[in-house]
Amino acid sequence: MSRAPAVAENATRADEERLADAVRLISAVRSRGLRRSLLVGAGLLAALVVVFGVSLGVGDMVMPIGKVVETLLGGGDGGSRFVVLELRLPRALLAILVGAAFGLSGAVFQTVLRNPLASPDLIGISAGASAVAVTAALLFQVSGLALSASALAGSLAAGAGIYLLAWRQGVAGQRLVLVGIGVGMGLSSIVWYVMARSEATDAQEAFRWLAGSLNGRSWSQVWPLLTALGLLLPLTVLAAQALHPLQLGDDAAAGLGAKAERGRLALLACATALAGVATAAAGPVGFVAFVAAPIARRLVPGRGAALPQAALTGALLVLVADLAAQHALPSVQLPVGVVTSLIGAPYLLLLLARANRVGGGG
Repeated sequence: MSRAPAVAENATRADEERLADAVRLISAVRSRGLRRSLLVGAGLLAALVVVFGVSLGVGDMVMPIGKVVETLLGGGDGGSRFVVLELRLPRALLAILVGAAFGLSGAVFQTVLRNPLASPDLIGISAGASAVAVTAALLFQVSGLALSASALAGSLAAGAGIYLLAWRQGVAGQRLVLVGIGVGMGLSSIVWYVMARSEATDAQEAFRWLAGSLNGRSWSQVWPLLTALGLLLPLTVLAAQALHPLQLGDDAAAGLGAKAERGRLALLACATALAGVATAAAGPVGFVAFVAAPIARRLVPGRGAALPQAALTGALLVLVADLAAQHALPSVQLPVGVVTSLIGAPYLLLLLARANRVGGGG
């Protein structure tokens, strides 16, 4: 009988040691994940800076990077200042801002709805912006900042309509995606109807905007987008605190005391607004929101939504795509959306093929 307390004490000590080992293992895994997340973020940021410098230096007037830096710091001659500061810098900054907004928006949509197809350009958000903007431009001759505001209003209205149509005592990701695809198809039909009823030259200009283009963009598009992102990014960071409970499911989130539907609505509102302001600035640049988040999650596996990495990936993707759009073909500037679609469309087909194999038991 005297051995019983000693055995119990040894068992308790062994349990404590196993618990301590488990805690150390979890801490080590989290530390490795955090280090990788920071390294990937730093690498994406460094790549973004390099491509940004290249985009400011290449063109009809090629400049060495030293002259570009000198011009950015206030030096250089009048010609270099005009080319860098008035032509190339606003376009490059706009590419970064648009890509970051689309990348962050896509990451939020896909994480909240837990569906890889949940992207604003696939579930009707961008289609809503396009429908209202094209209608305003072609039927009411709206232009400039008012046209951008109409695109933003269209995306918000489409997002609200999709959410309400998908509501059934809550919103399920699969149902919202299906409703969004249907709404998007209906809105796209409105776009093509309005274009068919318009003059050929006006319809051609609208088509160029619908492709997603940074051609001819200037500081007048940069400042409104920068202001909007200055408001939306902090709101998205605050709303993202609900992401971790939501990823566990509504029941688990409710068990943890989180208000799942309120958190989901706030996140979807922020993501919709992000897609809307990006579309207002550059048109519906296709597939950026769709592919940026999966790339980011591959780079930092196990880190959940990887929102900062998704934003940086989207920015880098649009900046590289715009560089290719400007210089891939001699004397031709393609819309940036054409290049991003060449990247995103094969990924969509691959994703659908994988889903078909899984659905068929293969």
